[in-house]
Amino acid sequence: MPLRLSTYLKREYGEKIYRLSLSSGCGCPNRDGTTGDYGGCSFCSEGGSGEFASAVADVDTQIEEAKNLIDGKSDARKFIAYFQSYTNTYGDPVRLKALYKEAIERDDIVALSLGTRPDCLGPDILKMLDELNHIKPVWIELGLQTIHDETARHFRRGYDLPVFEEAYRKLKALGITIIVHVIFGLPGETEEDMLDTVRYLAALTPTLDGIKIQNLQILKGTDMITEWSLGTESGDHFRESSTNGSESAEEGAFHIMTMEEYTDLVAKAIALLPETTVVHRMQGDGPRRLLVAPLWSLDKKRVLNMLTRKTKGLLE
Repeated sequence: MPLRLSTYLKREYGEKIYRLSLSSGCGCPNRDGTTGDYGGCSFCSEGGSGEFASAVADVDTQIEEAKNLIDGKSDARKFIAYFQSYTNTYGDPVRLKALYKEAIERDDIVALSLGTRPDCLGPDILKMLDELNHIKPVWIELGLQTIHDETARHFRRGYDLPVFEEAYRKLKALGITIIVHVIFGLPGETEEDMLDTVRYLAALTPTLDGIKIQNLQILKGTDMITEWSLGTESGDHFRESSTNGSESAEEGAFHIMTMEEYTDLVAKAIALLPETTVVHRMQGDGPRRLLVAPLWSLDKKRVLNMLTRKTKGLLE
């Protein structure tokens, strides 16, 4: 059966490992018009999905600040340097190599994890990643979200599936660990559409190293909230009947899954994965100040408890 991230890390390193969210100062080609679009994916916030990352500063300062934030919450002594915001292979390879090398050569860092896009992995970047991967493990986190190009064009992903497939092959040829991000609940997708994305990933060769699954989140300041609000009585007034997950969210232009629907779907998805794939995440952790729906996702403990119960026997 697939492994939980905590299980994998304990086996690999023999101790608890904590991930530190850091910033590289990179932008995103899907926000500046390079891919033909402006503003990024329609669900993406102004922070580029990195609201919990440290402010941009030199790497040592960021790491120490991030460690201070978790002081008292974790007794971890070793860490993963996770550059999360925006597209962390979009920029000058010389600058990025120096930045990432500074992080990966620290004694307390066991691995480097970079969130990026498959269309931002040119030859110079791949060469840089290969060199870093010979120092310590490099994890590349690819924001695929869905295999369905129609859905992807709707939320303005900016590339089609063959671009992902080419990037996957090139990274695997270098022996780099790949983690793919998937979103459940994208507008227009059925349960089978979402499970088809997982089936596709489960069948990849070589086998997928890791997956992150999260529910679609409607955030303030995004284009997605404008689209969703078209189905409400007022474009600036949103509410849910409850945060306990048993009631449906107030409907907008498309359906927002309840906690029951989402956790049931995650369990079905986990059952499809190869036993060597590591499950890095099963729920989204959106910023409270920006989240409009689903409000049940704010009750992180309750969601995790339900996911644990529903995936019992499916994860090691």
